[in-house]
Amino acid sequence: MTKVDAQDLQTNETDDRGRIYLGTEYANKRVTVAVVEVENDQPDTDELAAAYREASGSAEELAEGWTDVSDEAWDGLDT
Repeated sequence: MTKVDAQDLQTNETDDRGRIYLGTEYANKRVTVAVVEVENDQPDTDELAAAYREASGSAEELAEGWTDVSDEAWDGLDT
């Protein structure tokens, strides 16, 4: 197994197609790349669903409160 110095490790981000730009210093050279770790920067779908449910519930409460206030305001104009 090849030993790698920690200072030689590079962290790069991929584009939307999973490609990494290594730089011109690697042009026309054979490069061996090892993926050591992959981090997902996208939110977890369960977390998104929970946040959506919470926001939806809050929106319903707000809409109900607004209806009551709006009705009171209109009633106040009629008198």
